[in-house]
Amino acid sequence: MPTFEFDSLTSDGRKTAGTIEADSHCQAQQQLAGMCLCVNSLTECRKPRTFKKVGRDEFLLFNQQLASIAKAGIPLERGLRELAGDVDSPRMRKRINEIATELESGAPIEKAFGAHSSGFPELYGQILKAGVQSGQLAEMLTSLNRHVEMGRRAKRMIVEAVTYPAFILVLAAVIMSFCIANMDSVEAMYADMGMEHLPAFTRLVLSLGRHVADAWIGVGLFAGACVALAVCLNVTGAGRRFKERLLLNMPVLGRLLQRSLLSRLADGMRLLVGAGCDLPTCIRLSAAATGSGILQNECEPFARALEEGEDIASAGRQCRMIPPLFVYSAHIGAQRNELECHLANLSCMYEQQAQGNLARLHSLLMPIMLIIVAAIMTLCIVALLMPLMSLINSVQG
Repeated sequence: MPTFEFDSLTSDGRKTAGTIEADSHCQAQQQLAGMCLCVNSLTECRKPRTFKKVGRDEFLLFNQQLASIAKAGIPLERGLRELAGDVDSPRMRKRINEIATELESGAPIEKAFGAHSSGFPELYGQILKAGVQSGQLAEMLTSLNRHVEMGRRAKRMIVEAVTYPAFILVLAAVIMSFCIANMDSVEAMYADMGMEHLPAFTRLVLSLGRHVADAWIGVGLFAGACVALAVCLNVTGAGRRFKERLLLNMPVLGRLLQRSLLSRLADGMRLLVGAGCDLPTCIRLSAAATGSGILQNECEPFARALEEGEDIASAGRQCRMIPPLFVYSAHIGAQRNELECHLANLSCMYEQQAQGNLARLHSLLMPIMLIIVAAIMTLCIVALLMPLMSLINSVQG
Protein backbone atom coordinates (compact mmCIF):
# COMPACT_ATOMS: atom_id res chain seq x y z
CA MET A 1 0.00 0.00 0.00
CA PRO A 2 1.40 3.46 -0.89
CA THR A 3 2.59 5.75 1.89
CA PHE A 4 1.92 9.51 1.83
CA GLU A 5 3.73 12.28 3.70
CA PHE A 6 1.63 15.19 4.91
CA ASP A 7 1.82 18.57 6.65
CA SER A 8 -1.37 19.78 8.27
CA LEU A 9 -3.06 21.83 10.99
CA THR A 10 -5.16 20.40 13.82
CA SER A 11 -8.54 21.82 14.81
CA ASP A 12 -6.88 24.02 17.45
CA GLY A 13 -4.33 25.41 14.96
CA ARG A 14 -1.26 23.30 15.84
CA LYS A 15 1.07 22.22 13.03
CA THR A 16 1.52 18.48 12.58
CA ALA A 17 3.29 16.24 10.09
CA GLY A 18 3.64 12.53 9.46
CA THR A 19 2.87 9.68 7.10
CA ILE A 20 -0.28 7.74 6.33
CA GLU A 21 -0.99 4.62 4.28
CA ALA A 22 -3.79 4.74 1.69
CA ASP A 23 -4.67 3.19 -1.68
CA SER A 24 -4.73 6.57 -3.41
CA HIS A 25 -4.08 10.28 -2.96
CA CYS A 26 -7.83 10.91 -2.67
CA GLN A 27 -8.29 8.24 0.00
CA ALA A 28 -5.38 9.69 1.99
CA GLN A 29 -7.08 13.11 1.93
CA GLN A 30 -10.35 11.56 3.10
CA GLN A 31 -8.61 9.75 5.98
CA LEU A 32 -6.89 12.95 7.11
CA ALA A 33 -10.16 14.88 6.86
CA GLY A 34 -11.80 12.21 9.02
CA MET A 35 -9.09 12.91 11.63
CA CYS A 36 -10.13 16.62 11.61
CA LEU A 37 -6.84 17.71 10.03
CA CYS A 38 -6.55 20.59 7.56
CA VAL A 39 -4.03 19.35 4.97
CA ASN A 40 -1.43 21.82 3.65
CA SER A 41 0.60 19.34 1.59
CA LEU A 42 0.28 15.64 0.73
CA THR A 43 2.91 13.76 -1.31
CA GLU A 44 3.47 10.08 -1.99
CA CYS A 45 6.67 8.44 -0.73
CA ARG A 46 8.27 6.87 -3.76
CA LYS A 47 10.65 4.62 -1.81
CA PRO A 48 10.29 2.71 1.43
CA ARG A 49 11.37 4.92 4.27
CA THR A 50 14.09 3.78 6.62
CA PHE A 51 14.75 5.14 10.08
CA LYS A 52 17.97 5.53 11.94
CA LYS A 53 17.93 3.90 15.32
CA VAL A 54 17.10 6.15 18.25
CA GLY A 55 20.14 6.62 20.49
CA ARG A 56 19.91 5.26 24.02
CA ASP A 57 20.24 8.70 25.64
CA GLU A 58 17.65 10.13 23.24
CA PHE A 59 15.25 7.29 24.02
CA LEU A 60 15.72 7.62 27.81
CA LEU A 61 14.98 11.35 27.65
CA PHE A 62 11.91 10.76 25.47
CA ASN A 63 10.65 8.01 27.76
CA GLN A 64 11.18 10.13 30.88
CA GLN A 65 9.29 13.05 29.36
CA LEU A 66 6.46 10.75 28.26
CA ALA A 67 6.25 9.37 31.81
CA SER A 68 5.91 12.92 33.17
CA ILE A 69 3.12 13.65 30.67
CA ALA A 70 1.37 10.40 31.64
CA LYS A 71 1.55 11.36 35.34
CA ALA A 72 -0.23 14.59 34.46
CA GLY A 73 -3.15 12.52 33.11
CA ILE A 74 -2.75 13.61 29.47
CA PRO A 75 -3.94 11.00 26.90
CA LEU A 76 -1.14 9.22 25.02
CA GLU A 77 -1.95 10.69 21.58
CA ARG A 78 -2.10 14.25 22.89
CA GLY A 79 0.98 13.65 25.02
CA LEU A 80 2.97 12.54 21.97
CA ARG A 81 1.91 15.67 20.07
CA GLU A 82 2.97 17.88 22.98
CA LEU A 83 6.23 15.99 23.32
CA ALA A 84 7.02 16.30 19.60
CA GLY A 85 6.95 20.08 19.94
CA ASP A 86 9.68 19.98 22.62
CA VAL A 87 12.01 17.54 20.84
CA ASP A 88 15.16 19.13 19.37
CA SER A 89 15.87 16.39 16.81
CA PRO A 90 13.85 16.86 13.58
CA ARG A 91 14.16 13.12 12.89
CA MET A 92 12.74 12.22 16.32
CA ARG A 93 10.02 14.88 16.05
CA LYS A 94 8.84 13.51 12.72
CA ARG A 95 8.79 9.96 14.03
CA ILE A 96 6.72 10.92 17.11
CA ASN A 97 4.23 12.81 14.95
CA GLU A 98 3.86 9.81 12.65
CA ILE A 99 3.15 7.52 15.60
CA ALA A 100 0.62 9.99 17.01
CA THR A 101 -1.09 10.15 13.62
CA GLU A 102 -1.40 6.36 13.46
CA LEU A 103 -2.83 6.27 16.99
CA GLU A 104 -5.35 9.01 16.13
CA SER A 105 -6.42 6.99 13.06
CA GLY A 106 -7.28 4.08 15.36
CA ALA A 107 -4.17 1.90 15.00
CA PRO A 108 -3.36 -0.29 18.03
CA ILE A 109 -0.53 1.02 20.19
CA GLU A 110 1.74 -1.98 19.62
CA LYS A 111 1.22 -1.72 15.83
CA ALA A 112 1.92 2.02 15.74
CA PHE A 113 5.21 1.63 17.59
CA GLY A 114 5.98 -1.69 15.89
CA ALA A 115 6.05 0.13 12.54
CA HIS A 116 9.00 2.08 13.95
CA SER A 117 10.80 -0.92 15.43
CA SER A 118 14.16 0.43 14.27
CA GLY A 119 13.62 3.41 16.52
CA PHE A 120 12.18 1.87 19.68
CA PRO A 121 12.70 -1.37 21.63
CA GLU A 122 10.66 -4.32 20.42
CA LEU A 123 8.76 -4.55 23.71
CA TYR A 124 7.95 -0.82 23.86
CA GLY A 125 4.53 -0.98 22.20
CA GLN A 126 3.45 -3.88 24.45
CA ILE A 127 4.43 -1.94 27.57
CA LEU A 128 2.60 1.20 26.47
CA LYS A 129 -0.52 -0.81 25.64
CA ALA A 130 -0.49 -2.49 29.06
CA GLY A 131 0.17 0.83 30.79
CA VAL A 132 -2.78 2.53 29.08
CA GLN A 133 -5.13 -0.40 29.76
CA SER A 134 -4.14 -0.69 33.42
CA GLY A 135 -3.96 3.04 34.08
CA GLN A 136 -0.31 2.68 35.18
CA LEU A 137 1.43 4.11 32.13
CA ALA A 138 3.78 6.38 34.11
CA GLU A 139 4.87 3.51 36.37
CA MET A 140 5.47 1.22 33.39
CA LEU A 141 7.56 3.85 31.58
CA THR A 142 9.64 4.50 34.70
CA SER A 143 10.22 0.75 35.06
CA LEU A 144 11.26 0.57 31.40
CA ASN A 145 13.83 3.32 31.96
CA ARG A 146 15.34 1.23 34.76
CA HIS A 147 15.48 -1.74 32.38
CA VAL A 148 17.30 0.30 29.72
CA GLU A 149 19.73 1.62 32.34
CA MET A 150 20.42 -1.97 33.39
CA GLY A 151 21.29 -2.80 29.79
CA ARG A 152 23.65 0.17 29.73
CA ARG A 153 25.38 -0.98 32.92
CA ALA A 154 25.72 -4.51 31.52
CA LYS A 155 27.28 -3.23 28.31
CA ARG A 156 29.66 -1.02 30.31
CA MET A 157 30.76 -4.04 32.36
CA ILE A 158 31.56 -6.05 29.23
CA VAL A 159 33.46 -3.13 27.67
CA GLU A 160 35.47 -2.65 30.87
CA ALA A 161 36.29 -6.35 31.03
CA VAL A 162 37.65 -6.33 27.46
CA THR A 163 39.17 -2.83 27.32
CA TYR A 164 41.47 -3.06 30.33
CA PRO A 165 43.45 -6.13 29.18
CA ALA A 166 43.61 -4.69 25.66
CA PHE A 167 45.04 -1.43 27.03
CA ILE A 168 47.72 -3.26 29.01
CA LEU A 169 48.68 -5.37 25.98
CA VAL A 170 48.95 -2.26 23.80
CA LEU A 171 51.09 -0.61 26.49
CA ALA A 172 53.38 -3.65 26.58
CA ALA A 173 53.63 -3.59 22.77
CA VAL A 174 54.56 0.12 22.81
CA ILE A 175 57.29 -0.48 25.40
CA MET A 176 58.68 -3.41 23.42
CA SER A 177 58.62 -1.37 20.21
CA PHE A 178 60.54 1.46 21.87
CA CYS A 179 63.17 -0.91 23.22
CA ILE A 180 63.55 -2.75 19.91
CA ALA A 181 63.76 0.49 17.94
CA ASN A 182 66.75 1.57 20.02
CA MET A 183 68.63 -1.75 19.95
CA ASP A 184 70.77 -0.83 16.93
CA SER A 185 71.82 2.51 18.43
CA VAL A 186 72.71 0.84 21.72
CA GLU A 187 74.79 -1.80 19.93
CA ALA A 188 76.57 0.95 17.93
CA MET A 189 77.25 2.89 21.13
CA TYR A 190 78.92 -0.12 22.73
CA ALA A 191 80.97 -0.69 19.56
CA ASP A 192 82.19 2.94 19.67
CA MET A 193 83.24 2.37 23.27
CA GLY A 194 85.37 -0.55 22.12
CA MET A 195 83.26 -3.16 23.85
CA GLU A 196 83.38 -5.95 21.28
CA HIS A 197 82.72 -8.81 23.68
CA LEU A 198 79.28 -8.17 25.16
CA PRO A 199 77.75 -10.38 27.85
CA ALA A 200 75.86 -13.41 26.51
CA PHE A 201 72.50 -12.16 27.84
CA THR A 202 72.96 -8.77 26.16
CA ARG A 203 73.86 -10.44 22.84
CA LEU A 204 70.75 -12.62 23.16
CA VAL A 205 68.46 -9.61 23.71
CA LEU A 206 70.09 -7.65 20.85
CA SER A 207 69.74 -10.65 18.53
CA LEU A 208 66.12 -11.09 19.56
CA GLY A 209 65.49 -7.42 18.88
CA ARG A 210 66.93 -7.69 15.35
CA HIS A 211 64.79 -10.75 14.57
CA VAL A 212 61.63 -9.10 15.93
CA ALA A 213 62.36 -5.95 13.94
CA ASP A 214 62.68 -8.02 10.78
CA ALA A 215 59.32 -9.60 11.52
CA TRP A 216 57.34 -6.34 11.88
CA ILE A 217 55.86 -6.71 8.39
CA GLY A 218 54.51 -10.14 9.34
CA VAL A 219 53.21 -8.74 12.63
CA GLY A 220 51.44 -5.96 10.73
CA LEU A 221 49.85 -8.42 8.33
CA PHE A 222 48.74 -10.59 11.25
CA ALA A 223 47.21 -7.57 13.01
CA GLY A 224 45.41 -6.58 9.79
CA ALA A 225 44.05 -10.12 9.42
CA CYS A 226 42.80 -9.99 13.02
CA VAL A 227 41.01 -6.67 12.36
CA ALA A 228 39.44 -8.07 9.16
CA LEU A 229 38.30 -11.17 11.05
CA ALA A 230 36.77 -9.02 13.80
CA VAL A 231 34.85 -6.99 11.20
CA CYS A 232 33.57 -10.18 9.52
CA LEU A 233 32.45 -11.56 12.88
CA ASN A 234 30.39 -8.43 13.51
CA VAL A 235 28.83 -8.21 10.03
CA THR A 236 27.27 -11.66 9.60
CA GLY A 237 24.79 -13.34 11.92
CA ALA A 238 26.82 -16.55 11.96
CA GLY A 239 29.95 -14.52 12.77
CA ARG A 240 28.25 -12.77 15.67
CA ARG A 241 27.05 -16.08 17.08
CA PHE A 242 30.54 -17.57 16.74
CA LYS A 243 32.07 -14.56 18.52
CA GLU A 244 29.46 -14.71 21.27
CA ARG A 245 29.96 -18.45 21.76
CA LEU A 246 33.72 -17.89 21.91
CA LEU A 247 33.30 -15.22 24.60
CA LEU A 248 30.85 -17.36 26.57
CA ASN A 249 33.36 -20.23 26.67
CA MET A 250 36.19 -18.05 27.97
CA PRO A 251 37.07 -18.43 31.67
CA VAL A 252 35.76 -15.64 33.97
CA LEU A 253 34.76 -13.40 31.03
CA GLY A 254 32.27 -16.01 29.79
CA ARG A 255 30.67 -16.24 33.22
CA LEU A 256 30.46 -12.45 33.37
CA LEU A 257 28.71 -12.30 29.99
CA GLN A 258 26.30 -15.11 30.89
CA ARG A 259 25.34 -13.50 34.22
CA SER A 260 24.83 -10.16 32.49
CA LEU A 261 22.52 -11.74 29.88
CA LEU A 262 20.52 -13.59 32.55
CA SER A 263 20.09 -10.38 34.54
CA ARG A 264 18.71 -8.55 31.51
CA LEU A 265 16.52 -11.52 30.53
CA ALA A 266 14.96 -11.68 34.02
CA ASP A 267 14.38 -7.92 34.14
CA GLY A 268 12.79 -7.88 30.67
CA MET A 269 10.50 -10.75 31.66
CA ARG A 270 9.58 -8.92 34.88
CA LEU A 271 8.67 -5.84 32.89
CA LEU A 272 6.52 -7.75 30.39
CA VAL A 273 4.84 -9.90 33.05
CA GLY A 274 3.85 -6.64 34.76
CA ALA A 275 2.53 -5.45 31.39
CA GLY A 276 0.22 -8.48 31.24
CA CYS A 277 1.97 -10.37 28.42
CA ASP A 278 1.75 -14.16 28.33
CA LEU A 279 4.88 -15.99 29.43
CA PRO A 280 6.02 -17.33 26.00
CA THR A 281 5.83 -13.79 24.59
CA CYS A 282 7.73 -12.48 27.62
CA ILE A 283 10.52 -14.99 27.04
CA ARG A 284 10.81 -14.33 23.30
CA LEU A 285 10.76 -10.52 23.55
CA SER A 286 13.10 -10.41 26.56
CA ALA A 287 15.62 -12.74 24.90
CA ALA A 288 15.52 -10.59 21.75
CA ALA A 289 15.99 -7.43 23.84
CA THR A 290 19.29 -8.78 25.26
CA GLY A 291 20.79 -8.71 21.76
CA SER A 292 22.14 -12.26 22.18
CA GLY A 293 21.45 -14.49 19.18
CA ILE A 294 22.49 -17.58 21.13
CA LEU A 295 20.14 -16.82 24.05
CA GLN A 296 17.34 -16.07 21.61
CA ASN A 297 17.79 -19.45 19.89
CA GLU A 298 18.04 -21.24 23.25
CA CYS A 299 14.83 -19.64 24.56
CA GLU A 300 12.69 -20.50 21.53
CA PRO A 301 12.18 -24.20 22.53
CA PHE A 302 11.43 -22.97 26.08
CA ALA A 303 8.67 -20.69 24.78
CA ARG A 304 7.27 -23.37 22.45
CA ALA A 305 7.12 -25.92 25.28
CA LEU A 306 5.11 -23.44 27.39
CA GLU A 307 2.70 -22.88 24.49
CA GLU A 308 2.22 -26.66 24.26
CA GLY A 309 1.04 -26.73 27.87
CA GLU A 310 4.16 -27.71 29.81
CA ASP A 311 4.88 -26.01 33.13
CA ILE A 312 7.90 -23.75 33.62
CA ALA A 313 9.95 -26.40 35.44
CA SER A 314 9.75 -28.95 32.62
CA ALA A 315 9.81 -26.42 29.75
CA GLY A 316 12.90 -24.75 31.20
CA ARG A 317 14.94 -27.90 30.63
CA GLN A 318 14.79 -27.10 26.91
CA CYS A 319 17.10 -24.09 27.45
CA ARG A 320 20.63 -25.08 28.40
CA MET A 321 21.80 -21.49 28.85
CA ILE A 322 19.30 -20.77 31.66
CA PRO A 323 20.44 -22.30 34.98
CA PRO A 324 18.09 -24.60 36.97
CA LEU A 325 17.92 -21.99 39.76
CA PHE A 326 16.42 -19.45 37.32
CA VAL A 327 13.84 -21.95 36.08
CA TYR A 328 12.94 -23.21 39.57
CA SER A 329 12.55 -19.70 41.00
CA ALA A 330 10.32 -18.67 38.08
CA HIS A 331 8.29 -21.88 38.50
CA ILE A 332 7.72 -21.22 42.22
CA GLY A 333 6.89 -17.58 41.52
CA ALA A 334 4.27 -18.56 38.92
CA GLN A 335 2.69 -21.09 41.30
CA ARG A 336 2.44 -18.48 44.08
CA ASN A 337 1.29 -15.67 41.79
CA GLU A 338 4.55 -13.84 42.60
CA LEU A 339 6.37 -14.29 39.29
CA GLU A 340 7.12 -10.58 38.85
CA CYS A 341 8.73 -10.40 42.31
CA HIS A 342 10.79 -13.57 41.76
CA LEU A 343 12.04 -12.29 38.39
CA ALA A 344 13.06 -8.98 39.99
CA ASN A 345 15.06 -10.88 42.63
CA LEU A 346 16.72 -13.02 39.93
CA SER A 347 17.66 -9.94 37.93
CA CYS A 348 19.21 -8.28 40.97
CA MET A 349 21.08 -11.47 41.95
CA TYR A 350 22.59 -12.04 38.50
CA GLU A 351 23.58 -8.39 38.14
CA GLN A 352 25.43 -8.58 41.46
CA GLN A 353 27.13 -11.81 40.33
CA ALA A 354 28.20 -10.13 37.09
CA GLN A 355 29.69 -7.22 39.03
CA GLY A 356 31.52 -9.72 41.25
CA ASN A 357 32.87 -11.52 38.17
CA LEU A 358 34.08 -8.19 36.77
CA ALA A 359 35.90 -7.39 40.02
CA ARG A 360 37.43 -10.89 40.02
CA LEU A 361 38.54 -10.48 36.42
CA HIS A 362 40.25 -7.20 37.24
CA SER A 363 41.88 -8.65 40.34
CA LEU A 364 43.29 -11.53 38.26
CA LEU A 365 44.37 -9.56 35.20
CA MET A 366 45.87 -6.51 36.89
CA PRO A 367 48.80 -8.26 38.63
CA ILE A 368 49.38 -10.62 35.67
CA MET A 369 49.53 -7.79 33.14
CA LEU A 370 51.67 -5.59 35.40
CA ILE A 371 54.09 -8.47 36.00
CA ILE A 372 54.39 -9.05 32.24
CA VAL A 373 55.07 -5.36 31.52
CA ALA A 374 57.49 -5.06 34.45
CA ALA A 375 59.33 -8.23 33.36
CA ILE A 376 59.77 -6.94 29.80
CA MET A 377 61.10 -3.60 31.04
CA THR A 378 63.39 -5.23 33.60
CA LEU A 379 64.90 -7.66 31.07
CA CYS A 380 65.57 -4.87 28.58
CA ILE A 381 67.14 -2.60 31.23
CA VAL A 382 69.30 -5.39 32.67
CA ALA A 383 70.46 -6.45 29.20
CA LEU A 384 71.43 -2.89 28.30
CA LEU A 385 73.16 -2.12 31.62
CA MET A 386 75.17 -5.34 31.94
CA PRO A 387 77.96 -4.16 29.56
CA LEU A 388 78.26 -0.89 31.48
CA MET A 389 78.47 -2.76 34.77
CA SER A 390 81.18 -5.01 33.28
CA LEU A 391 83.09 -1.93 32.08
CA ILE A 392 82.86 -0.27 35.50
CA ASN A 393 84.06 -3.43 37.24
CA SER A 394 87.02 -3.76 34.84
CA VAL A 395 88.00 -0.11 35.41
CA GLN A 396 87.80 -0.52 39.20
CA GLY A 397 89.77 -3.76 39.01
